[in-house]
Parts: sequence; structure tokens; C-alpha cells
Amino acid sequence: MDLKNTVALVTGGNGGLGQRICHALAREGAHVAVMYARSREQAEGVARDLASRYQVDARAFGCDITDGADVERLVGEVTQAFGRLDILVNDAAYNVAIPFGDLDDLTMEVWEKIMAVNLAGPMRLIKAVAPVMKAQGQGRIVNIASVAGLSPTGSSIAYAVSKAGLIHLTRCMAVALAPETLVNCVAPGLLEGTRATANLRSEQVERAASSALLKKPADKDDCADMVVAMCRTGTMTGQTVVIDSGRIFH
Repeated sequence: MDLKNTVALVTGGNGGLGQRICHALAREGAHVAVMYARSREQAEGVARDLASRYQVDARAFGCDITDGADVERLVGEVTQAFGRLDILVNDAAYNVAIPFGDLDDLTMEVWEKIMAVNLAGPMRLIKAVAPVMKAQGQGRIVNIASVAGLSPTGSSIAYAVSKAGLIHLTRCMAVALAPETLVNCVAPGLLEGTRATANLRSEQVERAASSALLKKPADKDDCADMVVAMCRTGTMTGQTVVIDSGRIFH
């Protein structure tokens, strides 16, 4: 799919990885809806930067992705503002660092919030954009998971399970939405400079980097470039690509 003049909705577009994804798509000529949950000024700043650098239309949109009505409103507003919607990138996520053995600290409240944002949120968004993409005859959906979804590692059991669910949701939605809409997934390892990493304990960060074959964190630009490749492709769907400097082999 030629990305020039397509429209991309990037959830968590004001985050560390989300901003890189927005820039990578705008560099290809895509117009970008930068979705935020709370940081309106930051998201508007990202949109202004995209518009200035790449001469694309970029705007900020607020949304609580745990609220079905708010998700429907968001998709309606984005579609009305840009006239179409070709790409959805599910990058928004919630994370709490809880050691796997601390089951008392893994309360059901924490579990339910992580699942609501990381798994139910993308499901709501995919269901909301699916009819739009089908009517257009084309669409691309890219989910941002984690290597924690492929191995029992990461910040908490709830986070790992939510990302495992997102990886399998990718496969299931690839089946459900073919052939018009292709659905793929990027599973990063440790990424520096993101809200998710900021919630990790220092020993977790050090262990993740030192255990990788390349002895360094994953690269946000590599992840963003893979999102672009998944939006361009016409033959890949239902796939998860790991980017983690050689720690998990999938």
C-alpha cells in the first residue's frame, strides 16, 4: 500500500515509541491522528511538529480507549476530519512493575486495568475501524505487543498475559478482516525512553539489556520502521515480528 495521503491513527502517539511511529509514517506522506489519553499539550506539540516537518495534516485527539462510546466517537471524529482512515496503530499501553512472585500485589484492580488498556482497548479500536477499512477496500492494523507476550518475563504477570493476548488477537483479526485489512504485530523488547521502561526496576532494565545477544536495548526507530513496513505490505498478515537485540527467538 502506498502510504502517501493515507490517514493513520496512532494510539499513544505522544509516547516515546508512539512519537517515533508517527514520524516514520508522516515521513512516508501519511496524515496522522495523534491519540492521547491525558497529555493533550504534548500530543498537540507532536502534531505540530509532524505538520511542520513533513507537510502533512496532523492533529491530536483525546480518547479513553477503555470506554467503548469514547472509542466510537474518536473513530468518527478522525474519519470526519481526514475523510478516511487507512491505518490503525495500537501503541497505547498501561504497565505496573510487580515481581511475578508477589501475587498479593497483583490485585484484581491492577489486573483489570492492564487488561482494559492493553487488550480490550485494541479490540474496541479494531472493531470500530474495521467497517471503515472494509468500505474503503483497504486497511492496515499494527498492534504493538512485547516480548513479554512470548515468554514469561516482563514487568508483571498481568502485562505479560495482556501482550500474549494481543499477539493472538492479531492472528484472529487477520483471519476475521481479510482480505481488505491486514493485521500484524511488532513485539519489542526493552526500549529506553518510554513510559513502560520508566516503570521498571533498574535491575530489570540491566538484566534485559545484558541478556540480549547485542548487549543493548531494542531500538525505537527499528520498531517504527517495522510498523511502516507492515503498513506497506500487501502479502503479510497475522504475523508478529520481534525486535529485542537478540533475546527472544520467535
